[in-house]
Amino acid sequence: MSIIKLNQKLKRLEITSFETSNEIVFSYFDKLPVNERDDAFTRALYIGVLALMEDRLSSFLAKTENELGVRLESLKMIFDMKQELFYKSAIKGKIAEDEIIEYLNNYFKERNLKDNAVSSATKTGKIPRNKTGDIICFVDGNEEKRIVIECKFDKSIRLGDMKNRDINTNKIDTAWSQLLEAQVNRDAKISIIVFDTALVDNSISKNIDSVSYIHDIGFIAIIDSQRGDYTNLVIAYNLARDIAINTINIEFDTKLLTYIIQRLINDIKSYVNVKNLVERNIEINIEILTQLKKSFLTMEFTQLYLQKLLTDGNLTSEDILAFYNADEIRDKFKLVEKEINELISPAT
Repeated sequence: MSIIKLNQKLKRLEITSFETSNEIVFSYFDKLPVNERDDAFTRALYIGVLALMEDRLSSFLAKTENELGVRLESLKMIFDMKQELFYKSAIKGKIAEDEIIEYLNNYFKERNLKDNAVSSATKTGKIPRNKTGDIICFVDGNEEKRIVIECKFDKSIRLGDMKNRDINTNKIDTAWSQLLEAQVNRDAKISIIVFDTALVDNSISKNIDSVSYIHDIGFIAIIDSQRGDYTNLVIAYNLARDIAINTINIEFDTKLLTYIIQRLINDIKSYVNVKNLVERNIEINIEILTQLKKSFLTMEFTQLYLQKLLTDGNLTSEDILAFYNADEIRDKFKLVEKEINELISPAT
């Protein structure tokens, strides 16, 4: 008996009874709060239907059946589908929010911070009928010390500026307005607005240097979600966290604060860039060392047969076969490769 029924009158899919013992599915839903599981199931079903509509699964498997294992096939398919769904579907904002929440909470756990990030989807804001402020972060678990994050993966959002605001025109969401609304609506100490590098208006990408602070308003961070690079968000969050913890009601020079924060942003970004260069340099040096060792083993192996030829005046068929196959080099190289990996493991 089919568990799926189609209500043609209401254009509705009805599932009478359903259960699965799939380990991946169970693990995913097991990590979700009870009140979020129904919504997650609906989104998973929707994403799966979109993927099937693309009819890419069968053609992909057919092309790679003889070349890749099932696991690699599945991973590549998921990545391709994820990219396509993310950029084309209307739910990319929700997907981005969920990934950012998961990333931040993992980051807090790794850094032994008591902060936690939650979705504000089911929480009522201070502004009537306003949902601005997608993610709320509680610093040290303190609900009084809130950082609000607005995710705008939308090219229609411009930078905006209060000086250029025409009050006679209809309201248009901008980075400025969203930062202000989010902070007020979620009663936060400071706000952050996040853009994706592939989905950001030119007015923002040209004027914002990956992480920027707009004094008295908040931070703008541009991330690369498809590469899993949330570095700029972490920089913005840590600075916002310091402000949330240390905010006191005194008057000070906002221009000086902006200057200090911008200098700190530049220093942090410089540190991250140098760190990335060092890590890439380590990888390159490993490749160079590996190739040098391999070349030396080959040279040493060839020298042995040259000496044998000069001494005996001839090489037997067995010698020629052994020289051609060079099994001895491969065996030795495996040991050398292990030594190299052990040598660099403390550095990496």
